[in-house]
Amino acid sequence: MTDKLKVVGIDVSKARLDLHVLPEGTASGEANDEAGIVRLVEALKRLRPDLVVMEATGGYETEVALAISAGGMALAVVNPRQVRDFAKASGLLAKTDAIDARVIAQFGVAIDPQVTAVPDEDAQELQAMMVRRGQLIAMRTQEKNRLALAFGTMRKPIKEHIAWLDRAIEGLDIDLTHKLRTSPAWKAKEDLLRSFKGIGPVSARTMLADLPELGSLNRKKIAALVGVAPFNCDSGTFRGQRHIWGGRARVRTALYMAAISAIRTNPLIRAFYEHLTASGKPRKVAIVACMRKMLTILNAMAKTKTRWQPSAALQPA
Repeated sequence: MTDKLKVVGIDVSKARLDLHVLPEGTASGEANDEAGIVRLVEALKRLRPDLVVMEATGGYETEVALAISAGGMALAVVNPRQVRDFAKASGLLAKTDAIDARVIAQFGVAIDPQVTAVPDEDAQELQAMMVRRGQLIAMRTQEKNRLALAFGTMRKPIKEHIAWLDRAIEGLDIDLTHKLRTSPAWKAKEDLLRSFKGIGPVSARTMLADLPELGSLNRKKIAALVGVAPFNCDSGTFRGQRHIWGGRARVRTALYMAAISAIRTNPLIRAFYEHLTASGKPRKVAIVACMRKMLTILNAMAKTKTRWQPSAALQPA
């Protein structure tokens, strides 16, 4: 990007939205509430920016991000760690909300981040349900670990809590299935993904909720977005191992479990895995390669709206 393009950086907190506009260098702010978001979007429409950039803040950015996208503006929701690394590299060590908004805008100018596809209202609800399911499963695992170490009277309440968590997870699974099956568009998408042997209900729902870009990016960008693209670790004559880094952890976890299943049940992925291990690749490296191959195939399927056909070779997206 060049300085001729107009970029707006927004620092999001629970109570406030701070803006910085480049190249003008003007700053302003609004309350992070319904009225403030309306005023902010109206101001952005008058500014007509080429790109709006904000950090992912654990949920405080959701409503304003949806409002900006609904306003037809290009929006990038970026990783806060990347912005802080950029600030440190630029020597910008001071930190206030106004300074953060300026740094975010400068990051947008210098890095030209990928425009984010913000899920619609139904996808947001599905995403919230999937997050809650993960929380319940994590609590159940913790309680089972405590049960193994508990004695006497403490075992009964822990068992009761585990039983309650089992019922809560089962009920949430029913709600998730109903949510998907009552939406024709989501049913079609889930059925499309699940036609690939190895993709089950949880991994399909996770991709629907947390990877709305599936089918809209090329294979390299979708791999980097999920965090299964290998990055070089070289310096001078040193040649280090390639590592995956960053990306969307929930999607990557679901894809890992799907890859383990596909290695057992999908002839294409099993043959690919066996070829890699026979060539001397470590098991974990081979699994990540299988994850990346599966993601490439799923991306092509979503882009072309084509169900998995084992006998036909899908072209890379």
